[in-house]
Amino acid sequence: MAYVVTEACIKCKYTDCVEVCPVDCFREGPNFLVIDPDECIDCSVCVGECPVEAIFAEDDVPEDQRDFVALNAELAKRWPRIVARKEPLPDADVWAKVKRKRHLLVR
Repeated sequence: MAYVVTEACIKCKYTDCVEVCPVDCFREGPNFLVIDPDECIDCSVCVGECPVEAIFAEDDVPEDQRDFVALNAELAKRWPRIVARKEPLPDADVWAKVKRKRHLLVR
């Protein structure tokens, strides 16, 4: 079972989670992060570091976010690895409060 980044991360891209990942399983897109399920070791360290609570164990992903399980797997194959903390997107604090934003995901 891997961990999954869900909709709350879109247009925020806080990278506190990246900094604590012991196996560098995060991948970076233009306005979203994903976890490579083939590399995630299920340590859960990243969960508590996410300020927008976007990361869930695969079995605990909310029903309305289940499509993010496949999306993480798909995008992890295409996006580059991110191994160090970066500044969040410029307006991340504004977008952190927005609930419905999956249509804004840039692939």
